Amino acid sequence: MPHFYAECTENIREAARLPALFANVNQALADTGIFPLGGIRSRAIWLDTWQMADGEQDYAFVHMTLKIGAGRSLEDRQQVGEMLFTLIKAHFADLMAQRYLGLSFTMEELDPILNYKSNNVHQLFKSKD
Repeated sequence: MPHFYAECTENIREAARLPALFANVNQALADTGIFPLGGIRSRAIWLDTWQMADGEQDYAFVHMTLKIGAGRSLEDRQQVGEMLFTLIKAHFADLMAQRYLGLSFTMEELDPILNYKSNNVHQLFKSKD
């Protein structure tokens, strides 16, 4: 963990430049030093059917969620959340200046017991520590 999800309306697929956003998010999460590099993942969920506001404009939105494992302090979570939302707003600033766009972000802490994982990628990065 962490896993970063971006739910995006289809009408901004190219303009959203999600590969660039994901590269920046993954690097920023790694740079915090509180998340294992081998567990960081980002993904897009493209929405081909949606309604926003009155439906009268070519509205778009991106709702982002960061899911993290339990155990980080509220202070650490808040710092990560504020850092990521600043990064997100900067990434989408030009697009927001050109069109109606809603951005939202939330962080979810997963249950410490009911959270099952298996990942052999961590081994690759343990030798580099």
